[in-house]
Amino acid sequence: MRVLVVTAVPVERDAVTRASGPGGDVSVHTVPGAEIHRAGPYDVLAGGAGPAAAAASAAFALASDRYDLVISAGIGGGFAGAAPVGSLVVAGRIGAADLGAETPAGFVPVTELGFGRVWHFPPRSLVKAAVAATRAVTGDVLTVSTVTGSARRAAALRTAHPGAVAEAMEGFGVAEAAALAGVPVLEIRAVSNAVGPRDRDAWRIGEALAALTEAFGKLTPVLEGWIHHDRNDS
Repeated sequence: MRVLVVTAVPVERDAVTRASGPGGDVSVHTVPGAEIHRAGPYDVLAGGAGPAAAAASAAFALASDRYDLVISAGIGGGFAGAAPVGSLVVAGRIGAADLGAETPAGFVPVTELGFGRVWHFPPRSLVKAAVAATRAVTGDVLTVSTVTGSARRAAALRTAHPGAVAEAMEGFGVAEAAALAGVPVLEIRAVSNAVGPRDRDAWRIGEALAALTEAFGKLTPVLEGWIHHDRNDS
């Protein structure tokens, strides 16, 4: 089993590689524009912030090796009442929340303009197994290019996407690269803050990173089982 994990920044990457244990061996090799850290079945790269950087880094990595699965992973914001700070989220759908056009009548997604897509769908059987193993919340994870910083924007996103449980900045980009390569995708987020007004003092980044490490420790046998036995049941 070989799984590509794409995070935004090195601290998230390191949280994933720590899942192999304190004495786990981590080897480092490079692909164009990225440095991959290999720990157990995971090739982990910090691909940069935002969907464009994530897509480009993931695409280069996917072109350099064969993978059974791609995971977009890291910390993110949770919507109040859906994913509290400290919880873990597994995306049932990965959506581009702000890919489209503003019109006098409001925002129009790119699909209503006649092209593109705004949703990717991780394999349902894998989502179910990952949720059961990690006790995660599942729902829509929104990819945004601008992180939400107000109650008004948070409310607007929930109105437009009532199934949303979390937001982050990379999932849709990673999913686009995975789709082009014909590889299934999953998104996992540990919630470090609430979606809404920015309050840095309330963020729990260390706790979220620890939750991410714990989650990947639990996921390894789940992913192995799904890849080798249940992949065709999705």
